[in-house]
Amino acid sequence: MKFRLSVGALAVFALASSAQAAGFINGGFEDGNTNGWTLGGGYRGSMLNNNANFNPAYFLPGGGGYNAGIANSHSAVIGTGYVDPRVGAALGSTVYSGNYAMRIEDTTWGGYASVLTQTVSNYTDDSIYFAWKAVMLGAHGVNDAATMVITLTDLTAGDEVIRREYNAASGGGGVDSRFSLLNNNYYTPDWQIEQLSIDASRSGHDFVLSVLAADCQPTGHWGYVYLDGFGAVTPPPGDVPEPAGLALAGLALAAAAAARRRKQRG
Repeated sequence: MKFRLSVGALAVFALASSAQAAGFINGGFEDGNTNGWTLGGGYRGSMLNNNANFNPAYFLPGGGGYNAGIANSHSAVIGTGYVDPRVGAALGSTVYSGNYAMRIEDTTWGGYASVLTQTVSNYTDDSIYFAWKAVMLGAHGVNDAATMVITLTDLTAGDEVIRREYNAASGGGGVDSRFSLLNNNYYTPDWQIEQLSIDASRSGHDFVLSVLAADCQPTGHWGYVYLDGFGAVTPPPGDVPEPAGLALAGLALAAAAAARRRKQRG
């Protein structure tokens, strides 16, 4: 797992804590694969964003969507060297912590949707965390624009405890202050860290995290989401410096070198 802890070390930490949660499987993608996750995808066709079937379950294997299933998922595990092809350095890091993250849906147009989910059972730890970024090319109205839906659902209680739903409708009506605009792409320059605190009323429940990302309904505009750090503790940021951080680091090194030269001349 991520968070600079091996899977074994995280298990020891969980056993030592007063609250013991069911284990997240590869929640930070640090195995470099999607072990523990369920993938899906398919062609969204004429389905609008407000269609009742436009949800993660529809695109999972057996969900009823057109060509739904793993074979039509356009998602991929990406590493620290990956630069977003649509907004580049403006997006900053594509991996929040560690060496890997997940990109849900591809970075081109075509009218497809991709889904990623994971369920944790009998959850008794204090919190659930995850981090996300998104890129969506602006066009159309709220019901046919490129879109993203992230939900964390308490399966035991039967309620959604976190929901992030945004689309790239023209004029920015489908996004909020989390998003910036570059070359008509609505994107989140900062990692969005989500946390659910588990109180006594939810302890021991089953939870599922679902991420859906889709191109626009007419097929000509992309939408995708980066996901990282699904776990019981907040992942430490800064494993991969963003461009501004790299610039500051370079200035610090230059200042140190100049100080050494002055000392040698003195």
